[in-house]
Amino acid sequence: MSDWLTATGNGIRIAVRLVPRASRNSVEGVLGDCLKIRLQAPPVDGKANEALVRFLAEILDVSRGSVRITAGLTGRTKQVEVAGIAAEPARAKLEAASSD
Repeated sequence: MSDWLTATGNGIRIAVRLVPRASRNSVEGVLGDCLKIRLQAPPVDGKANEALVRFLAEILDVSRGSVRITAGLTGRTKQVEVAGIAAEPARAKLEAASSD
């Protein structure tokens, strides 16, 4: 098991390395102990954070309200908690998204 995704009491926690201002939104795979995600949104006024929440909610098929950034709001390395999904289905969805 990688350490970028861990199970919590009611869902999962994902360590994310965010790359803003990318040419397209994509999951790039695992970089060290983080999941590398590229987003088109700029890192201004919380736009990249909002885009990250929307992007992860879409991939994991959960509501946006289930996705919360718990650490790293102003940095590129973030901790994201997602409620209502188990670790293995989440891992499978994120890994499938990285191969697109």
